[in-house]
Amino acid sequence: MPNGSSTEAETGNGNGNGNGHTNGHGNGHDPAAVRRHPALFRAVARRRNPRLRRTDITVTDERTVRRAVKAAALGNAMEWFDFGIYSYLAVTLGDVFFPSGDDTVRLLSSLATFAVAFLVRPLGGMFFGPLGDRVGRKRVLALTMVLMASGTFAIGLIPSYAAIGFWSPVLLICFRMLQGFSTGGEYGGAATFIAEYAPDKRRGYFGSFLECGTLAGYIGAAGLVTAMTSALGGAAMTDWGWRIPFLVAGPLGLVGLYLRLRLEDTPAFQKLAEEEPAGGGTELKQIFTTQWARLLLCVVLAGAYGITDYMLLSYMPTYLTDQLGYDDTHGLLILIATMALLMTVITCVGRLSDRIGRKPLLMAGMGGFVVLSVPAFLLLKQGGLPAVSGGMLMLGLPLVCLLGTMSAALPALFPTPVRYGSLAIGYNLSTSLFGGTTPLVITALIHATGSDMTPAVYTAGAALVGMVAVAFMRETARQPLEGSPPAVATKEEAEEIVTSRAPDPKF
Repeated sequence: MPNGSSTEAETGNGNGNGNGHTNGHGNGHDPAAVRRHPALFRAVARRRNPRLRRTDITVTDERTVRRAVKAAALGNAMEWFDFGIYSYLAVTLGDVFFPSGDDTVRLLSSLATFAVAFLVRPLGGMFFGPLGDRVGRKRVLALTMVLMASGTFAIGLIPSYAAIGFWSPVLLICFRMLQGFSTGGEYGGAATFIAEYAPDKRRGYFGSFLECGTLAGYIGAAGLVTAMTSALGGAAMTDWGWRIPFLVAGPLGLVGLYLRLRLEDTPAFQKLAEEEPAGGGTELKQIFTTQWARLLLCVVLAGAYGITDYMLLSYMPTYLTDQLGYDDTHGLLILIATMALLMTVITCVGRLSDRIGRKPLLMAGMGGFVVLSVPAFLLLKQGGLPAVSGGMLMLGLPLVCLLGTMSAALPALFPTPVRYGSLAIGYNLSTSLFGGTTPLVITALIHATGSDMTPAVYTAGAALVGMVAVAFMRETARQPLEGSPPAVATKEEAEEIVTSRAPDPKF
């Protein structure tokens, strides 16, 4: 590679499992002939499927991997900063863009606009994902960063309903759709980018930084909204203060774009491009026909993950304010403290997943929500700082098991030639159907049932379905990505793999 970030395979089996051995059986050969001429058939098998060699293994460069992780995580932070801002300003934006005499109708209108962005995310995934498999991860991630920042910045410039009437919410919906379309290519690409740069034995650790970006974006959004609300007051925030958090997205987007353009594309994609000069990837129809089982598993896993994630990190401030009567600033400060605590342990969870596997931690996270959701919400209803903090922590602990693991588990579901496209489609279909609609669905269910325990039941049910999905997934920790050669941190480790997996044959 131009920057010396890896040593790529010149030739090899390209199957990512480092096997390289066959015995000549099961390939349509006459068993009697194989028995008579074993050496000949072993030679033929080696020619068809060469042994794993030192040059077949990608040796990563630590500094380059960390730069790649930083660039991907910043984009993810930008995405969740944008969506966090809208979540935490939902009540204020309802006043600005949806005047109505009914507070519940106004809030539902604001949350419905929040959900609109998620309705177009699958379209963005279907467009950007396969494109990333054809032209490269880096180019598409740079494009999504520009579009995402532009959509958020533009929302900060929209005149209020009082100024231009009907066109105000129309413009808001249009720019939310631009946000959603561009975000459709963000998570799948960022997770793929990190997974393909990281060495196999540390993919969980490096992948966890992507969700550090998620929490950083939420903390940045919540912190900015809290500080501005405290400094300006509710009237000024409704009048003009709400615009500032959206306008901040412009310079943040430029920083993220700079970081992403400095990097080469992933070693796995460069290897694929060498083998298929016409471009990797498949047509959209082929992804649905050849990867449908993995797509379904991805949708269910990401759906359970999305509901639990959005319930705590997006909807909780609205729940504390609207249902329990907490002050806006009070609820956000508790959430900020919870997220900051999660950030301190998330990389430890990622490192643990590299040691014990993804499935045990995912099962622990889903099971934690099944067991703890109802007690946590009962504690929240008690009121007071200790009870509310305890309830948030009870929900945060199982969530961090998912946050620290999912960004390494999901990319490994798919082979390299279709990884970006398949993950972007599966993840965004799920997020559109389940994750992004969580605030709207829970608010509507509370209004319909009259019970403020609805979020607990909804979250526990989603996690129970997630446990079933985890049971069906295969363990991928410390294994090469399917369709890619093994990736290691040192040359010595590469030589060790070659020696252990492909000893000299004895005839």
